[in-house]
Amino acid sequence: MVGVISLITGMAGPSGFGSASTAEKVTEGIDASNLTAIITGGASGIGLETTRVLALRNVHVIIAARSMESAEKAKQQILQENKFARVDVMKLDLCSTKSVRLFVESFLALDLPLNILINNAGIMFCPFKLSEEGIEMQFATNHLGHFLLTNLLLDKMKQTAKTSGIEGRIINLSSIAHRYPYCRKGIRFDKINDKNGYSSKKAYGQSKLANILHANELSRRLQEEGVNITANSVHPGVIMTPLMRYSSYLMKFLKIFSFYIWKNVPQGAATTCYVALHPNVKGVTGKYFVDCNEFKPSSFAKNKQLAKKLWDFSDKLINSISKA
Repeated sequence: MVGVISLITGMAGPSGFGSASTAEKVTEGIDASNLTAIITGGASGIGLETTRVLALRNVHVIIAARSMESAEKAKQQILQENKFARVDVMKLDLCSTKSVRLFVESFLALDLPLNILINNAGIMFCPFKLSEEGIEMQFATNHLGHFLLTNLLLDKMKQTAKTSGIEGRIINLSSIAHRYPYCRKGIRFDKINDKNGYSSKKAYGQSKLANILHANELSRRLQEEGVNITANSVHPGVIMTPLMRYSSYLMKFLKIFSFYIWKNVPQGAATTCYVALHPNVKGVTGKYFVDCNEFKPSSFAKNKQLAKKLWDFSDKLINSISKA
């Protein structure tokens, strides 16, 4: 109930920020000129606002995007506002493991440090479709692509954290929709690519649950290894962005009756920017954030056995794709 009240009123939580806070506000006064970040889907919606604000705080930002044309436009838009912004663009299609591997290979060749990885890109409520590698599209894009990307970049992040002494941060963008996956198991491990019984909304919820489980299991492993990298997940809020292209008419209709819970884009990017840059989050890991404050996720999301099972399942799935 407290969460609902703070969402409607914009009341600040323990962090000093709330649903009405913007990305600029939560990063005010922070100089991150010694940091490099990769943001997937950083060319539009809250990803673009995240890129803009991180660049405003002097972060060197790499936009990882499927459309290079959109990414270049985003870069130029940011440079027009901030001529000192350090923004580069690189191609990445998360529903293709080949594209993910090529992206990582190209990034590593630049010999840049990597302090922050923001797994922001995603698709939502799309009709049933398989990726070119035979994986249900929402699971492939929202979870599996980011799972592989993160694993392939981990050594670079570990190296950067060790040599710089600066904590690395990994942020997975989840959603309140993680509370509404397929029933009983949370993840349909035996029917991930099954068209029968497919629900675009439950498949989205499943992929968003996977984002939290991934961050939690990654956090556990990093802590066990004693690495100076945190992994957290965030719910940005309900925002009208290109992510809703498959359900824009429905969302516009629903917005009429639930206008008080909707955020604008600067507010939607706030939690991501807060967890990525704010000193108050130093050392905090394996948590779920809403409106720039820690929040309790669903019971599925807190299930450690489910998190490990998903990790092992994802590993095996990627290996099977590689061998095909």
